[in-house]
Amino acid sequence: MQIDAYISYIAHVRRYSPRTQEIYRAVLEEYNEHSGGALTPTAIRNYEVYLLDQKEGKKDCARTVGMHLSVLSGYCRWLMKNGQLESNPVRLVPRPEIEKRLPVFYREDSMKQYFDDTASDASGEQLEFLQSLPNGDKTAKILYTRRLDRLIISMLYGTGMRRSELISLNRNSIDFSRRTVSVLGKGSKMREIPLVPSLCEEISLYLRAADHVLGASEGSTPLLRTPSGSRLYPVYIDRTVKKELGAVAGITGRKSPHVLRHTLASELLDNGSDLNSIKELLGHSSLAATQVYTHNTIERLKKVYNQAHPRANKNTGNYGD
Repeated sequence: MQIDAYISYIAHVRRYSPRTQEIYRAVLEEYNEHSGGALTPTAIRNYEVYLLDQKEGKKDCARTVGMHLSVLSGYCRWLMKNGQLESNPVRLVPRPEIEKRLPVFYREDSMKQYFDDTASDASGEQLEFLQSLPNGDKTAKILYTRRLDRLIISMLYGTGMRRSELISLNRNSIDFSRRTVSVLGKGSKMREIPLVPSLCEEISLYLRAADHVLGASEGSTPLLRTPSGSRLYPVYIDRTVKKELGAVAGITGRKSPHVLRHTLASELLDNGSDLNSIKELLGHSSLAATQVYTHNTIERLKKVYNQAHPRANKNTGNYGD
């Protein structure tokens, strides 16, 4: 198998992330070891059975097996493109049935409570007090951190961007005159996300606080900086989301940047936004990835229907009244 050449292709042509490259390499190497590199429907089916039922230690779930087959299918398509394979054998292998998982989301009133409770951390009054403190003051650093942590939640929830996209933002990613943010998404695709006026104002006030506490920065420097002045990193964001949302009584279960993304998408759909608009906002490559949010809406509609319908909980059987 031409694993190195394919990984080079997805890295430089498809521009997949280093983490994705690692996953693809691991899958191809495991398949190569198991099947000797044979790309036939029988060999691929035997590999699928091995992953599901025969693998030593922890057997892979249907979702993981599906991912393995997708990687193999992409590799076969690359071979076909290069004239080294006539057809894609993966297409002849039935994939394991995957149970659909509905996106988790937070209630709108819980998010409102969070923003109400932390409003002072983003206020102009707090900024004035922070700017009155001398450079290097410990209290100023504390106030700056609280403002930064709230803005992380505000931007994830207000734009629906991914964690990696938030990390990559620079000061010049924000266009205050047009109220937009330019985001570098998956596959190095750029998209613009509109910003509501309140979020624009919060970003502007934050930048003034950052300039006072950390020193002024240029347009190509990170938009959001840790209290030490460096670019945000995944663990910092994850820790911040857990800490900030953990203080809200109505928010239970998993607390992650991705759930904030799900929450915005679900609320937009509930409020009448069309799927294509949500797809563009989230940076999905296909509408199928966005359609999963319709399931949440239908499930909530069923719940409301069963609670409110005059016959929903009646056992009279008199439906002809």
